[in-house]
Amino acid sequence: MELDGKLQKKWGFQRNRELSTTSVSIRSVLTKLVDNINKDDQRPLITLARTDPSVFPCFRTSSFAADAIADAVKSFQFNGYAPNAGVPSAKRAIAEHLSRDLSYQLSADHVYLTAGCTQAIEITISSLAHPGANILLPRPGYPQYEAQSTFDQLEVRHFDLLPEKAWEVDLASVEALADENTVAMVIINPGNPCGNVFNRQHLKKIAETARKLGIFVVSDEVYGRQAFGDNPFVPMGEFGTIVPVITLGSLSKQWVVPGWRLGWIVTCDPKGVLQASGFVECIETFLDITTDPPTFLQGALPQIIEETKDEFFSNILNILREAANICYERVKEIPCLTCPHKPEGSMTVMVKLNLSLLEGINDDMDFCLKLAKEESITVLPGFVVGLKNWLRITFAIDPSSLDDGLRRIKAFYLRHAKKY
Repeated sequence: MELDGKLQKKWGFQRNRELSTTSVSIRSVLTKLVDNINKDDQRPLITLARTDPSVFPCFRTSSFAADAIADAVKSFQFNGYAPNAGVPSAKRAIAEHLSRDLSYQLSADHVYLTAGCTQAIEITISSLAHPGANILLPRPGYPQYEAQSTFDQLEVRHFDLLPEKAWEVDLASVEALADENTVAMVIINPGNPCGNVFNRQHLKKIAETARKLGIFVVSDEVYGRQAFGDNPFVPMGEFGTIVPVITLGSLSKQWVVPGWRLGWIVTCDPKGVLQASGFVECIETFLDITTDPPTFLQGALPQIIEETKDEFFSNILNILREAANICYERVKEIPCLTCPHKPEGSMTVMVKLNLSLLEGINDDMDFCLKLAKEESITVLPGFVVGLKNWLRITFAIDPSSLDDGLRRIKAFYLRHAKKY
């Protein structure tokens, strides 16, 4: 190879094609949307595409959590490396915290601390992967699961969530998709991106279906306890005697601190199947070769959990309930959007886009790009989470900003509505 008349070495590097195939992500699409904003628009940018309410004063985290971090740092006891599975006192705190919603007691040995739920997903999917295996993921869902599965060469098969049934799992499609190489199915409850909350009866049916198929259940409960509708939050681990459950969670949403990056993997499996199968050993081996969440965060965790008052959580739920109501009612006023189910939990909702009512809009991405440019507002196109020509709207922002944002979307519709 010659460059500028000089002989160049042929380098041994070849790009990792698995990374290239996982390029669709929330972050990459958000970057495209923000890049399309009209820089001359003097109105404030309203972000309904990213779920990070921490920037709004009404969602500010508990002062007790901030004090716990400061106390841990000032103690000088958490400046060193943490044990691979996590600081023992932090593991015990998570076990006790989660056991409040269970009919049995978890121990610290069931808990593995991670650098946010993203790393919990990485470790879990990598531990499940082996040649020829497949995993069942929800559609719509959280794209990190598919990206990680693709990277680990774990075949992905999608089961549908049914909008006409409050986004329940289509259990018939789960049974049709599974075979002898299926290792697990993933559920997200409360639901991201749909804003649904599974009731106890449906969760039990999921557990019984998974047991029948001989597959584990990975339950993403990042939004655990953030239920503000008719269905109370029930952890999937409650059915751990029926099927082995791998629960994933984090501080990020409940305490509104996504930047702190403290998550966990918890094995909810009273019968010890996850231990006997070797899955637990896979997790522990992975933890030997990966990074840990910051030690001072782990050290602060017991105090964060113990000192944060119920009033903090109830206040957050009240704000989310108000915001969900605003979102649902305002969407009704926009003819090209349909919300099949009022959100009852989490911080996001899915709405269907009717392109036949719009002029010059090709698909959901085109809608979102033009919306960003014309109205200085970002909304996530549904294809990112598995549903083309839908939109995911984040309602976890200041209610007045949410109301303004939805009015901008209505103005955009009126500008692009087909004239009959």
